[in-house]
Amino acid sequence: MSTRRIAIFGATGSIGLNTLDVIEQLGGRDSFELTAVTGNANVEALAKKAIDHGARMAVTADETRYKALKEALSGSGITPAAGTSGLSEAARMDNDMVMAAIVGTAGLKPTLEAAKAGADIALANKECLVSAGPLFMEAIAAGGGTMVPVDSEHSAVFQVFEENQRRALERVIITASGGPFRTKSLEEMRHVDVATARAHPNWSMGLKISIDSASMFNKALEMIEAMHLFALKPEQVEVIVHPQSIIHSMVGYADGSVLAQLGAPDMRTAIGYALAYPNRPALSVERLDFAKLARLDFEAPDETRFPALRLARVAMARGGLQGSVLNGAKEVALEAFIDGRCGFLEMAEITESVMDSLSHLPAAIDIDDIYAADAEARRRAAGLVRA
Repeated sequence: MSTRRIAIFGATGSIGLNTLDVIEQLGGRDSFELTAVTGNANVEALAKKAIDHGARMAVTADETRYKALKEALSGSGITPAAGTSGLSEAARMDNDMVMAAIVGTAGLKPTLEAAKAGADIALANKECLVSAGPLFMEAIAAGGGTMVPVDSEHSAVFQVFEENQRRALERVIITASGGPFRTKSLEEMRHVDVATARAHPNWSMGLKISIDSASMFNKALEMIEAMHLFALKPEQVEVIVHPQSIIHSMVGYADGSVLAQLGAPDMRTAIGYALAYPNRPALSVERLDFAKLARLDFEAPDETRFPALRLARVAMARGGLQGSVLNGAKEVALEAFIDGRCGFLEMAEITESVMDSLSHLPAAIDIDDIYAADAEARRRAAGLVRA
């Protein structure tokens, strides 16, 4: 594989750190030139990663931390930058690929700029497609790059999706572990706390994504994301609960065949596939021992206990800016749950109320429409939390 110029947006998060690990496995500086790394407030960790891996630029999204970043990089020859202008500069560099792993809507603008500039996008930010799917797919087409998903579910679909058989495509089946509350009753879920909600049985993730998994809001976002990424009709997107998290997703065709991608629960597999696409790299990850697996279980998701899945279908059917509204309202409700200001099940109730109140919003013309819808959804959700 020839040397590729890559920027890592969100280099100090779990996806970013795993990306750096994969880069080292794939040859390090002999295979990749690290153009830029970005992070938020932890500038010490950001500077260390930039120095250790030979980045040309390091960007903190927090403008107040620019001086600290500059000092941490002193003598390294690495260019420091900060804020939205710094992120935009990194997006417009001569990147062959950008790992888009900035969490939340903060990742929208720089990732969109990178797509317009023609870089391949390794997409690990759900909000890009959930909030602004049409804009991103148009930008990828116009820029001439390729979008390769990094979420394990979408990577699985991407790996078995036969574009030349699109006419025979019937459905995309996204698997869900069911999280820590798969067997809990509705009444039990009503009283769960943050510590219980964050304890995912299969994956090691951050606080917010772990709680999103417990509520299945992460799966709701993945449904919308899949619709845009693979140009699907809403009814072609299905969810199945698969507690072992071995089958990461499946694609069903008109002849009855179902193609699946299997692997141990390790994000480095999807990251490695994205970085080396269209090749499959050699990675130091766990190999499946089918004799030890013993069984693979499946069950239909319960949309009464996990209403986020129903809300995803509502958002896909309504179209327009409903994905952005769903995500913005959910983020406020999630923060409220973490802070003890609303219950676990109330997150979906708040989100649904905001979606219904903003169901009239049209499709986005540009990124400013996305931010406006997101801000209004957050404002209304905050009002419901206070009430």
